[in-house]
Amino acid sequence: MPIPGPVDPVPIPRPSPVEERPNLVGRPREEIRAMLEQAGLEPRQAKLRAKQIWHWTYNRGATEFAEMTDIAKAQQPWLAERFTITRPEVVEAQVSTDGTRKWLLRTRDGHDFEMVFIPDADRGTLCVSSQVGCTLNCRFCHTGTMRLVRNLEPNEIVGQVMLARDALGEWPSQPEGRMLTNIVMMGMGEPLYNFEHVRDALKIVMDGDGLGLSKRRITLSTSGVVPMMERCGEEIGVNLAVSLHAVTKEIRDEIVPLNRKYGIEELLQACANYPGANNARRITFEYVMLKDKNDSDEHARELVRLIRHFRLPAKVNLIPFNPWDGAPYECSTPERVRAFSNIIFEAGISAPVRTPRGRDIDAACGQLKTAAEKRSRAELDRQAEAKLAAIG
Repeated sequence: MPIPGPVDPVPIPRPSPVEERPNLVGRPREEIRAMLEQAGLEPRQAKLRAKQIWHWTYNRGATEFAEMTDIAKAQQPWLAERFTITRPEVVEAQVSTDGTRKWLLRTRDGHDFEMVFIPDADRGTLCVSSQVGCTLNCRFCHTGTMRLVRNLEPNEIVGQVMLARDALGEWPSQPEGRMLTNIVMMGMGEPLYNFEHVRDALKIVMDGDGLGLSKRRITLSTSGVVPMMERCGEEIGVNLAVSLHAVTKEIRDEIVPLNRKYGIEELLQACANYPGANNARRITFEYVMLKDKNDSDEHARELVRLIRHFRLPAKVNLIPFNPWDGAPYECSTPERVRAFSNIIFEAGISAPVRTPRGRDIDAACGQLKTAAEKRSRAELDRQAEAKLAAIG
């Protein structure tokens, strides 16, 4: 099996975009100002309009220039003829019996991806995608069986947060009383293989005059792209989560093939060096529980030993495996999961068991793929049936 890495996306025929106007969402203020100036506004006016557009887009949730009431009515159509402020298209929205929400989204060039919102009593977490598809081939992850189509652009990453606020009715933007309080970069794709776009999008999300979420409420999850981890800490500064899932080379090579390129010890040293990590901002190790594969008492003790050896400020999230058709593994028994958790807790390291959310709509950890592909197949079936009916 080839070692996963940043690969060229698979070329897929796609329709020509209907809109050729540049989208101002996901761009820094200065870039918006420069684009307005290039389009013909004089510098002082371009600076003012950029500030107004930024405010209306990220504080008021505007989707049309006509909504921007402090911009002259005569200038609103001038802007609309040259630019857009659009989010990705919502193809389908689903709600689980436990309140979890999942959206199937579509890019302007016709590619589908997903995002998930998980409500809790004290917080609401949005799981954001960074790529269409994935290149990591993690064997326990349904998303990892998809081919990589392309990286999502900053407007498509920021747009997910904006769409969630649309659905939750959270405009105008304000820090108090939000349902959407946290973001995890744990959706489709490996965020550190799309580093620049993720960084630029999260800067807007964290901007006090932008979407205004604190970096302490944002977590980026990586399967272990070691060379990019320090840059992530320095240039973004968000919390770090690492998809560890195994404590031996043999097992991690099997279930997380990236381990063949960046081994466990190299990965954990990068965690120890992660800027800003301390007891108040611990690194989270994600560990999916696979029956008779990585769930023994010996594995739990080795995990404790590694965390202590590298002196890591860490907690461990134990994730019951979410099955899917054709999956090569089974979930560990509840008794085995509890025993594993207890060993880690007794060593003084937090090891909560994550409650699966959204399983009935394929929104749980590792399941982001099914809805998009099932929908695509269903659409093809309907089209084929329509053609047959027309022929008949």
